[in-house]
Amino acid sequence: MKSSSTDIPRKDRWTDRWVHELSGYKFLMIWLTGFFLFTFGPTIASLYLSFTEYDLARPPVWVGLENYARILTEDSKFRDALHVTFVYVVLSVPLKLVAALAVAMILNKGLSGLSIYRAIFYLPSLLGGSVAISILWRQFFSTDGLATYLMRLMGYEGPGWITTPDHALDTLIILSIWQFGSPMIIFLAGLRQIPRDMYEAASIDGAGPVRQFFKITLPLLTPVIFFNAVMQTIEAFKAFTPAFIISGGTGEPVNSTLFYTLYLYQEAFAYLRMGNASALAWILIVIIASFTAIAFLTSKLWVHYDE
Repeated sequence: MKSSSTDIPRKDRWTDRWVHELSGYKFLMIWLTGFFLFTFGPTIASLYLSFTEYDLARPPVWVGLENYARILTEDSKFRDALHVTFVYVVLSVPLKLVAALAVAMILNKGLSGLSIYRAIFYLPSLLGGSVAISILWRQFFSTDGLATYLMRLMGYEGPGWITTPDHALDTLIILSIWQFGSPMIIFLAGLRQIPRDMYEAASIDGAGPVRQFFKITLPLLTPVIFFNAVMQTIEAFKAFTPAFIISGGTGEPVNSTLFYTLYLYQEAFAYLRMGNASALAWILIVIIASFTAIAFLTSKLWVHYDE
């Protein structure tokens, strides 16, 4: 006769349960060790350092909210970096999403060799954050680069793209738009989930391509648009390598390419003001968290999920 689980003493059942759970944590131990050593630990340390004055050479000195107060009220470079970053985010993210959606809709038409086209369009996203691509981009827009050469062939004198404050940020925005491969793949997957019979029914009712796009494609694609918008906004706030390479790590000309992350880098590793840099990092976390929270709160007004 088989014994039921109720016949096992409660103490033994709890022991078996803990042994079973601990065996799972053994497999997670390597990940947990890395998480606490390289993620959670440094995060808590940076929070502490943000309330101190610390230059790596001497022990940190507690100054309370002094770093935050100075950054928010007296630091003009902080305001410049914030302005440049906001302009970059506001312009690059929507334009990248539009380009990604446009290409995804073209690829969704059933082109032959789709996998090849997807790889070609995704490649810039795969390499776009690398130092090599940023160097090539800088050469492309230099005074004797290919962009200036092509404009001269068309009879225009190309501007000093990376040496003029009015155009330096434009080159970084164009680079960001060029890296539309990642959201494009997600858009393409979303488009594949829209039933074809909805378009066929709309065509029978006399709806043209434009009306089908605004009445069928966009509403059903809003969850994907929302996901891409949030992820690309976060990535835009964290952009660093292109601005560092194209400006030579200075944010010039006239701080026109001084991204927030680049300014944070300067404070930490150029001036060794680790306390100030930590405060800047936590301000950035608050900014990103605020934008993400606003996006989620407003999503109920325009994002439509299938019930």
